[in-house]
Amino acid sequence: MATPRSEQPRWCIVSGGSHAVVSNRQESRKRARIAAAYVEVAGLVLEEPEREEFLSVSAGLSVLAGIAASDAICAARLHQIHKGDDHRGATDLLRTATPDGKKLSATLARLLDVKDAAHYGVVFVSTTKAREALKWAKLLAERAKNEVEK
Repeated sequence: MATPRSEQPRWCIVSGGSHAVVSNRQESRKRARIAAAYVEVAGLVLEEPEREEFLSVSAGLSVLAGIAASDAICAARLHQIHKGDDHRGATDLLRTATPDGKKLSATLARLLDVKDAAHYGVVFVSTTKAREALKWAKLLAERAKNEVEK
């Protein structure tokens, strides 16, 4: 069955040729809740002392939290969410979403720098890097929560 026209995403082009889909407050709240859940689970996984591979899992969850938080902020502020295979385009959109978007965008970029190692790497992410990733994800998730509560 085809998706009803009213439920189909409405695409637009944002700076740099990235794609975004029109979003709303309800979707913003959902993405903020998802970001918070990723942060919570990343923190639990990070505290598992016996499993070195859990460092990479925690870092990977932190990356996903940052992406979801960025979506929530952009949906709340711009009514758009970045879509595409290259999550770096989300940093461009986030940069324009708030007065301190440059700082938020830089935080997301740091998380995205961890993405390949966390998701695809054959060497485990270090304890320091996993803790930093969780700290960055918490910052973005908390900001997303604040944005959707406005």
